[in-house]
Amino acid sequence: MKYVNKLVVAALIGSGSLLANGMALAADGATLYKTKTCVACHGADGKAPVLPSYPRLAGQNAAYALQQMKDIKSGARNNGQTAAMKPVMHLVSDAEMQAIADWLATLK
Repeated sequence: MKYVNKLVVAALIGSGSLLANGMALAADGATLYKTKTCVACHGADGKAPVLPSYPRLAGQNAAYALQQMKDIKSGARNNGQTAAMKPVMHLVSDAEMQAIADWLATLK
């Protein structure tokens, strides 16, 4: 079994599907931000939300953004505009949330 797991990890590393810290990642954060529809409400590069009540995400602390996404997905956060975001969050894995959060943190 350990041999099979090592082969899987080696294949994922070779295909570029693992980050340096070992987290699985389907695509980079910028691509995920667009394909998971974040852009529809939060605007291009997280800088221009479509409504004033939606948060500007560019430059947000990655750990904070990730926790907010997880809390919305789990239902732990259920206020404000979370009703609009909750259905979308079920389309996003933990690794994808991390990639999006990390990417948003790099924006100014």
